Amino acid sequence: MGRPRVMGIVNVTPDSFSDGGRYVEPDAAVEHGRRLLADGADVLDIGGESTRPGATRPLVSEELDRVVPVIRELSRDAVVSVDTMRAEVAEAALAAGATIVNDVSGGLADPRILEVTAAADAVYVAMHWRAHSTRMADFATYDGPGGVVGTVAAELAERLEVVLAAGIDPGRVVLDPGLGFAKRGEHNWELLRDLDPVTALGQPVLVGASRKSFLGRLLADGGGAPRPVEEREHAHAAVVVHLAQQGVWGVRVHDVRATRDALAVVEALRGPTPVAPDREGRP
Repeated sequence: MGRPRVMGIVNVTPDSFSDGGRYVEPDAAVEHGRRLLADGADVLDIGGESTRPGATRPLVSEELDRVVPVIRELSRDAVVSVDTMRAEVAEAALAAGATIVNDVSGGLADPRILEVTAAADAVYVAMHWRAHSTRMADFATYDGPGGVVGTVAAELAERLEVVLAAGIDPGRVVLDPGLGFAKRGEHNWELLRDLDPVTALGQPVLVGASRKSFLGRLLADGGGAPRPVEEREHAHAAVVVHLAQQGVWGVRVHDVRATRDALAVVEALRGPTPVAPDREGRP
């Protein structure tokens, strides 16, 4: 595939920062997932735990009840990823039809998740992470050599060693720099400007910038109020173009259609694209 994979977000949660509560009922989540597929999603990422700053973790039983029915239904027609930090949830999701485990903790929150993923021969996404949502702001410091870019790459390299040692196939490991997780706005921009140290680790890279607060602050109004969540998509499309030019493996997004439109422009700029003539024969 000559473009990044588009991972469409299906938050089956009451409290996610962008769409919390909209798809908490299984039928609503399944319908939303099908719309994302129709818009061109390559993967559906189903999550039952909000990881927005300050979010409280649900009970394991709550998370299972949220995601398993949705995964069972959507995996009939789609490649499905489960967005979880818990081995028990990953195991149930894989049994229900998921083929990707998207772990924002990179195995730090629940190390057994690596064994579960290896046993299922599933794809594993390891994100850069330092602490749970209620505490991660306390760890947004990158004063060492290499700053945030060098530190994130080094810490991802450490996690990669652990992931591979657990028996997960190197060809099934994706890395994510973790924009917004224990990172301030300036850290996110620095990582976006220079992903080379992360891609140099030799694994595919997934990036999730969609609708995040650093975009809202960039687009703040004259009084300093951040742009509302659902009005950040134009800025995100520009980020998607930038990421595609850097050769990332995938982008995790809320608006699949806008993302596919941005990627179509990137593809057109890379080479000749047939254009249907108009009624007067003009291209």
